[in-house]
Amino acid sequence: MRILVVNTGSSSVKLRVLDSSETLLARHDLAPTDGGSLHDAMAAALSELPAADVVGHRVVHGGAEFRHPVVVNDSVLARLERLAPLAPLHQPAALAGIVATTGAAPHLPAVACFDTAFHATLPAAATTYAVPESWRRDHGLRRYGFHGLSHAYATRRVAELLGQDPGRLVVAHLGAGASLAAVRDGRCRDTTMGFTPDEGLVMATRTGSVDPGMLLWLLQEEKLDLDELADGLHRRGGLQALAGSPDMRTVLREADAGRDRAQRAVEVYLHRLRAGIAAMAASLGGLDTLVFTGGVGEHQPTIRAGAVRDMAFLGPAVDATANASAQADQEITAAGAACRTFVVSSREDLQIAHGVRRLLAAGNQ
Repeated sequence: MRILVVNTGSSSVKLRVLDSSETLLARHDLAPTDGGSLHDAMAAALSELPAADVVGHRVVHGGAEFRHPVVVNDSVLARLERLAPLAPLHQPAALAGIVATTGAAPHLPAVACFDTAFHATLPAAATTYAVPESWRRDHGLRRYGFHGLSHAYATRRVAELLGQDPGRLVVAHLGAGASLAAVRDGRCRDTTMGFTPDEGLVMATRTGSVDPGMLLWLLQEEKLDLDELADGLHRRGGLQALAGSPDMRTVLREADAGRDRAQRAVEVYLHRLRAGIAAMAASLGGLDTLVFTGGVGEHQPTIRAGAVRDMAFLGPAVDATANASAQADQEITAAGAACRTFVVSSREDLQIAHGVRRLLAAGNQ
């Protein structure tokens, strides 16, 4: 069975064709566009790619309802559209990708795989906000967690690399978006993102966690309107706000060149990251394995080294030579460190294909 994986992000549409053995047969990337232009671009791309039997789509938000992959129909699509305000940078783009692909290849069944699904095992202590009960009951306020497809793949892959269960595992998915997951026995026990993908770490253009009282003050006292507030939180925050660029490569180059603004941005980023790793370890009762994945996690040794700086009390330490030259799926643990540390390539395409195969094997076609 050949699976076409459509991974629609905020800045690209990644198309991958995989066979039953998880071999990558072909790849093609599109720039996200709206309406008919995306349909036309998708149709053109599909005409050049190997024929597939089914399409697997990455969808960021499945809410409380969608805890496993599901075949997409009109009803499913409508329910997913209602979740769009909770992930405004990703959900509309993913749904547009589903519509465009279905329009270009209506004969192919479409399966939605959810970033929130991996976090469905979170205990109540990790999902519950301390807000009025009526808010939780009437509005469904709870922590969902995101990047689950990447966290799930990294969990599977590091177990393969170790040849055993990774024990108390923290996965650091660091890319344009960034989040941590605390994993034990293959199940997520805690994570840094919450009701939306805005909570948690500093990201490329998202602020991460901020004081809600500050937001109220901006609305009430400084008279910011909601659109301006949302734009600041989603598109003008994070590294963009701190360093003037959302690209970690640019920020690190400017930091190396001695620019104060960039150096401060890196330190803010790492401060939040180290605090988050320690919090995830606390939810597990310790730390046996640490994994870095995502564009920043895989390709920026400065960030990996900074993330474990002064963290010897938890066990992780990285070998400077291994860290500097690390490639995909490689261990970078320093000699004598109590916690093993790995760099794992983010392969959401493989995790999506894995979910599609499991769904179809169960007869849910």
